[in-house]
Amino acid sequence: MSRAALQPVDALEVQVIVDNVTDSLSSVPEGVEHEWAHLRQRGDLVLSGEALCCAAFGLSLVITARAAGCSRVLLFDAGPEAYAFARNAERLGVPFSDIEAIVLSHGHWDHAGGLVEAVRRVVSANGGKRIACHVNAGMFVRRAAWLPDGAYLSFRDIPSVQALSEAGAVVVNAYESRTLLDDVFYLSGEIPRVTAFERGMPRHVKHTVDGNAWEPDPLVLDERYVAVHLENKGILVFTACSHAGVINVLNDARAVFDGVPLYGVMGGFHLAGPGPEGAIAPTVEALRSFGLARIMPGHCTGWRAVTALSNAFGDRVLVPCAVGRKFHFQA
Repeated sequence: MSRAALQPVDALEVQVIVDNVTDSLSSVPEGVEHEWAHLRQRGDLVLSGEALCCAAFGLSLVITARAAGCSRVLLFDAGPEAYAFARNAERLGVPFSDIEAIVLSHGHWDHAGGLVEAVRRVVSANGGKRIACHVNAGMFVRRAAWLPDGAYLSFRDIPSVQALSEAGAVVVNAYESRTLLDDVFYLSGEIPRVTAFERGMPRHVKHTVDGNAWEPDPLVLDERYVAVHLENKGILVFTACSHAGVINVLNDARAVFDGVPLYGVMGGFHLAGPGPEGAIAPTVEALRSFGLARIMPGHCTGWRAVTALSNAFGDRVLVPCAVGRKFHFQA
């Protein structure tokens, strides 16, 4: 197990660009800002469908880390399609010119569908400078779900390396873990699967090497997470879908940052649906061992899991994601 050292940051802001849920009415704790509040700060807001962001099945986060008076900005995933990503980003005033790198968490359409649009907007905003886009080779394979009736439900392919390059990306196609932007962000390598109850996607398949058949692909081994070290607080982990299992993700982060506490986790926890919902109870129980100050589920977590997490941890720890919501963290 490799160890990683990150430059601690003084403050962190996370803007949710895409999430399955829209919610600007529920009360939130200090340090969490609703979509409507953010839009009002940007100018006079007249409530209408056209004025607001749209929820979409997927995830996209803009993560801004601040240290020693400098800001480093990372885009983590780009949602399911160009329209939802661009619409929400425009309304939220995403500073595309400030984004210095893009990370794709894994090779599924709901995280990569807006990726070419994201690259184009960053390059257009920054004066034509190419943007690093971090992927790994396992993402670029045709995938599907094997249905109970024996049919296959195909997934749309993610953008190719060529398409990303033509849009303006410098594609970093590498398997191993690494730190990004002067050691402010950590991008994981393959996540070890060690728990008995986190089983990935049992009906997930991929094309064989020759492309003539489907073969099982339950573990989605191309999945990666991102982490940041918040000074005096600990490690904040960003997990996109947790196909590896959120406990496997956190176990890996605890080992990688041995000696630094884990502060929080944000993203999809992959606990929705007839199969994954069976892991809700052991996941909630295992989460207790990490002593997290913030648990921020979104995307594919599902209402049953959010309910169980709320019952277990209360609203001082649990703050669900929602489109347009901004999270502020201080050292």
